[in-house]
Amino acid sequence: MKTIAIEHFNVSYSKTISLALDKIKANEILSLHDLILIKPNLVQATAPPVTTPVECCEAIINYIRGCSSSDIIIAEGCGAADYDTEKIFDELGYSEMAKRLNIHLIDLNNAKTILLKDDTCHVFREFHMPEVAMSHFIISVPVLKAHSLATITGTLKNMMGFAPPLNYQAGGYWKKSLFHNRIHESITDLNRYRKPDISVMDATVGLCEHHLGGRVCDPPLNKIIVGYDPYEVDRIGAGLIGLRWEDIPHLNNKY
Repeated sequence: MKTIAIEHFNVSYSKTISLALDKIKANEILSLHDLILIKPNLVQATAPPVTTPVECCEAIINYIRGCSSSDIIIAEGCGAADYDTEKIFDELGYSEMAKRLNIHLIDLNNAKTILLKDDTCHVFREFHMPEVAMSHFIISVPVLKAHSLATITGTLKNMMGFAPPLNYQAGGYWKKSLFHNRIHESITDLNRYRKPDISVMDATVGLCEHHLGGRVCDPPLNKIIVGYDPYEVDRIGAGLIGLRWEDIPHLNNKY
């Protein structure tokens, strides 16, 4: 079975994402699951391409409903200290979409957690993980961006939304600031505990300098990347914005 697909953006998210997911036979996998969690990148209330477009997630929901009767939720835990996730859901159109499609929205920053342990991890030998991460099939939906600390923010870093601020804010502005001291090792540890099952990377535009704004890719990248291996997805994304994945510690198996 093909495990990754790169589709040129064609007309709409609905058409492009369906074509890409069909290429990896995602319909067969999704039909096996009763509980599915869609995880966009909504770090703060800034419009795309800083955040995942609501239209992208709606296309994924419609695709799932075409092959599965599973219960679907959208879950995020924002990083900005001056916003809560529900406000971002409201401002970026997710609340309206969820109501229209009868989808539940979950704020991961306040979700019930369980304690996981892994002595092989470098930073987090224990991790407070939201229960929904372990009960649901996860579709990570990042937007492709350069990052000031992690070099790239893709599907692996997108999983930081699952880190509750109660346990992972250590001063500073960002609600997940404990990750920032050893960012590459922290991203690696987090994905040892729980990595996405499928990734749908929105690389239709691309931010080539910074994750919160700045210069966009010119011309736009016009790509949707889907795959089962999040490392492979992020490595392809890195190349699209002119980065060598071999130089990015959390992508080169250094940890």
